[in-house]
Amino acid sequence: MIDKIAWILLADGKILSTRSRGKIVYYLPGGKREPGESDLDTLVREIDEELSVAIVPATAVHLGTYQAQADGHADGVAVKMTCYTADHQGTPTPSSEIEEVVWLTYADRDRVAPVDQIIFDDLHRDGRLR
Repeated sequence: MIDKIAWILLADGKILSTRSRGKIVYYLPGGKREPGESDLDTLVREIDEELSVAIVPATAVHLGTYQAQADGHADGVAVKMTCYTADHQGTPTPSSEIEEVVWLTYADRDRVAPVDQIIFDDLHRDGRLR
């Protein structure tokens, strides 16, 4: 099981997503927990590393936890994605391994990783992702 934390940023019915250098699939921003890190520690560190944005820790709210086949891994390897919304300071800018930052809609569902597709479905069903 791959343990990941993701940031959900919605605006005008769209969701912020990222594409890593050399990849074609888009992923929600975030990443793997390092030993001893809390969800919030991971969220703050990963978003700073990937997008040069400062998460406001006091505003972080758990949105949900999702599980699916891990993209690019052998069958049976699952990813658990714990998702948070949170206010931020700064403008998301590609950094580290991130090559592109985009705003996606539900029509882009087929362009994202399997676990992200489940998240897209939930957000679309709730009317938050158009």
